[in-house]
Parts: sequence; C-alpha cells; structure tokens
Amino acid sequence: MAITSIGASNPLSLPGASSSGAAADGGDFGSSLAALLESVESTASDANAAVAAMTDGTGEVHTAMLALQKAETSMQLTVQVRNKLVQAYQDLMRMPI
Repeated sequence: MAITSIGASNPLSLPGASSSGAAADGGDFGSSLAALLESVESTASDANAAVAAMTDGTGEVHTAMLALQKAETSMQLTVQVRNKLVQAYQDLMRMPI
C-alpha cells in the first residue's frame, strides 16, 4: 500500500511552497504569509462570484456552497496562523534576557 505525501494532496497548501519548506524555494517567511493572504483573498472573491452567479440564476447552489466553505476554511486557517504567530511573539517577549 503506497502512502502519498500530505503536501501533494493538501488543498490549503501555499502556492509556490514545496513540501520541503520555503527555504528550499529561496522564499522567505514574509513572502509565504503574503501568498497565504493572497490565496485567502482569491478564495473569498471566488465565493462572492459563485454566490452572485447563483442569485442571478446562472450558477448552481452546490457550487456556491462549496466555494463558500472553501473560503471559510481558508479564513479559519489564516486566523489560526495569526493566533500562533501572536502567541509566539508574546512568548518571546516574556523570556528573560
């Protein structure tokens, strides 16, 4: 039984990020965060377009619901990444020198 890589099938993986990390790509942490925010923005605009198409009768309800769920999931991921970053910053600030 073959085991596939998680990075290959992860729908929320960052665009341009490899499974070996951002350092292998030559990218930095800031560009990874920018790519994540850009991805969230694009899924939100896709969801808005799908809802607009559904309301004017040219789109399907299930397509709009899937787009909304994808946008919500990517937003939740972004909020959790932000929470972890804030927590890490606070932990660093509490460390004695």
